[in-house]
Amino acid sequence: MKNAKRLTLCGMLAAVAVVLSLVERMFPLDAIVPVPGVKLGLANVVTLFALTRLSARDAFAIVVTRVAISSLLMGSVSAFLFSLFGGLLSLIVMGILLKAEGRFCSLFGVSVGGAAAHNIGQMAAAVIWLKNWAVIAYLPFLLVMSVPLGLVTGLTCSVVLHHLKKIDFGA
Repeated sequence: MKNAKRLTLCGMLAAVAVVLSLVERMFPLDAIVPVPGVKLGLANVVTLFALTRLSARDAFAIVVTRVAISSLLMGSVSAFLFSLFGGLLSLIVMGILLKAEGRFCSLFGVSVGGAAAHNIGQMAAAVIWLKNWAVIAYLPFLLVMSVPLGLVTGLTCSVVLHHLKKIDFGA
């Protein structure tokens, strides 16, 4: 029964992450932020939540499921590659930073680190896909945007965690 509960929860979180990805596409930040391609990273709220309340393995399954479904619904092979690289590197960095949470960084720092890692992962995918290192010149602009957008993601996850602290998500 414990496995069924965990699987159901992971499926629901993956579905929430896909919906957040769809919603995010409806509201491009390009109109407000002069950096093309910048997104809020709402799906990272789910990743961070899963890392804090479930296991790294569950968070990995949620990220891969979200990337696959989102790419099928609204992307292409390149979108899949970019999302996968960004999502997995973000997951790894947030997992490492969460182990050090409280010692030298907060949930907000974990989220900003995840946002920066996501951008670095996407730039790595761009280098591979385009076979051109010149795209790295765009990375500093993305990293600057990682700070405010990572803080928004961290704040959102913090609020969700606060409101759901009485629910047992242990699997």
